[in-house]
Amino acid sequence: MCPRSNATFGRPRSRIALRITPPSGGLWIWETTGVSVIAVVGPTASGKSDLALNLAERLGGEIVNADAMQLYRGMDIGTAKVPVGERRGIAHHQLDVLDVREEASVAAYQREARLDLAGIRSRRHRPILVGGSGLYVRAVLDRLEIPPTDPAVRARLQDELAREGIEALHARLVQADPVAAQSIQARNGRRVVRALEVIELTGRPFSATLPTREYDLPAVTIGLRIPRPELDARIAARVHRMWDAGLLDEVRRLDTAGLREGRTAAKALGYSQALAHLDGLLSAEQAVEDTIATTRRFARRQESWFRPDPRIHWLDHDDPRLTDRALGIAGSA
Repeated sequence: MCPRSNATFGRPRSRIALRITPPSGGLWIWETTGVSVIAVVGPTASGKSDLALNLAERLGGEIVNADAMQLYRGMDIGTAKVPVGERRGIAHHQLDVLDVREEASVAAYQREARLDLAGIRSRRHRPILVGGSGLYVRAVLDRLEIPPTDPAVRARLQDELAREGIEALHARLVQADPVAAQSIQARNGRRVVRALEVIELTGRPFSATLPTREYDLPAVTIGLRIPRPELDARIAARVHRMWDAGLLDEVRRLDTAGLREGRTAAKALGYSQALAHLDGLLSAEQAVEDTIATTRRFARRQESWFRPDPRIHWLDHDDPRLTDRALGIAGSA
């Protein structure tokens, strides 16, 4: 992670002008009094990284990653992490901060990413938050309480999940917190366990800790929309490129570094399929096709997460004036 500063998150904003060179030449002036951070969100393979780089380049910005899997060192090809040589000299934060054996934590990410935002602002640069992990984005931007966790309680609930099945635990959640049960997919064992853990530890409904759509500091969020057939085609092409680029060799290296010990990293899209192929459970073709199918389903979930948020300004991913339109939205916020 980047060196920390003594800046306070949410400190009073100063009036600073950044000089920006538009395509037609001349100078644009960006007043920092309106917006403290720009977020770029949307489904995987929609072009978020390119837009974030363009915005950072035009605004003198630095990028903060909000993709949970890009937190892991060595998970480069399969997460579509922008290679160092293609980052245009722009500082990136919250990349390569976890070992593959570590479990990603929203609470830890919230703390560290907010420190990064404060550090970027203290340097008079523009923070650009980019990623498709919806809860991580909201953990940075919104007023979000991260409830406590207890490994012993979590382990006991996971044992009960394995022993009794997801239906039984979800039914228990329906009784304890019907609002949370309605918002959590009935087959999502991880989130059901987490909700029951929070209820047990706090004595409060899990739904009471869910984020509200209220920015913690002035922000603007740009969303990229893309027709589903085109998105499906882009996902398929990306997965094939990843395998051609050496994803299997990357997974072999990570396997020796303890990838299978990681409760989060080992389940990442593409990585779990590659491990199954290395174990002889899937052919290479089956691993690729399963990765494509699961990534498409993941993209649908991302769309479902972001779509209801009325604060997101949606732009077409292939708009030839995409960067200018995003700058215009941020400038008028």
